[in-house]
Amino acid sequence: MRVVIAGAGSVGRSIARELLSNGHRVLLVDREPRAVQTQRVPDAEWLLADACEITALHEAGLEECDVVVAATGDDKANLVVSLIAKTEFGVPRTVARVNNPKNEWMFDEAWGVDVAVSTPRLMTALIEEAVSIGDLVRIFQFQQGRATMVEMTLPDDSPYVASRVGDIVWPADSVLVGIIREDRPIAPSRDDALEGRDELLFLTVPESEGELERMLSPTAHQESRT
Repeated sequence: MRVVIAGAGSVGRSIARELLSNGHRVLLVDREPRAVQTQRVPDAEWLLADACEITALHEAGLEECDVVVAATGDDKANLVVSLIAKTEFGVPRTVARVNNPKNEWMFDEAWGVDVAVSTPRLMTALIEEAVSIGDLVRIFQFQQGRATMVEMTLPDDSPYVASRVGDIVWPADSVLVGIIREDRPIAPSRDDALEGRDELLFLTVPESEGELERMLSPTAHQESRT
């Protein structure tokens, strides 16, 4: 897979190293000469250019690119790179970094963004996931299709403790995709029974999240309304 990363700061370089270690081809693009530090990621290709300019993206060979990652520290630049990559070059997949959570609403298909990654939101979700029992925590939202990945630590008094997965009717468009029990992942089968303090991972849609939360943890949400 060939990946072009716009932004050769610490985030862009870290992504490049991971992709290179997995056997992918990577080109790092940055307009700042001081950011072009080829010795930091010697196995990557490098281009000193402004990724917001079509001529620079032609030079980067986006027409032969599988993925574009807009990883600069400027949300406006990340949106422009994503839009040009998608509309002018037809890049199959674009991933954009969101620096300011207030700008998240713009990072969608209208701007050519397939996947938006907000570091502040991810950190918040991980903090909530670590301390919350009985509350649904949104881990990730997929831009295409608007599906979400959510997590809940099942409370001990949930009515579904000891229920077989195959006997549970989940809300519409909700799928249990994983169980983490005692720090070990489990691929759920119909015969697996849920246990208190299981971490349940679901793929769902925003309109089903509330029903899923009330279903698995009704006591906590009755108390929150009183």
